[in-house]
Amino acid sequence: MIRLRLREIAEEKNISMSKLAKLADVDYRTVRKIFRDPHAIVDSDTLDKLCWALGVTPAELIYYEPTAPLIWQKRLEQLAEEQKEKEKRQVDQEERDYEEEEQ
Repeated sequence: MIRLRLREIAEEKNISMSKLAKLADVDYRTVRKIFRDPHAIVDSDTLDKLCWALGVTPAELIYYEPTAPLIWQKRLEQLAEEQKEKEKRQVDQEERDYEEEEQ
């Protein structure tokens, strides 16, 4: 998953959100949104401005943690749940079969 390190870098450089917005010529609400949600979608022009204002490269600003995209994670969870249900039905059926044989 991609995460912007905007808050960490700004804090390291003692740059407030409002100062960063002015330096980068980016709307304050955009900076605030990224501070609050480092996974926010940001266009390349905004990234370029923020990098310039902070004196960093995109590689320093962007952190990449390899994880499956959320849609895949949800599908994998769904498949695991379906597998559990299938196994439970199979066990239940085996128990019923066993009980019928015992009678």
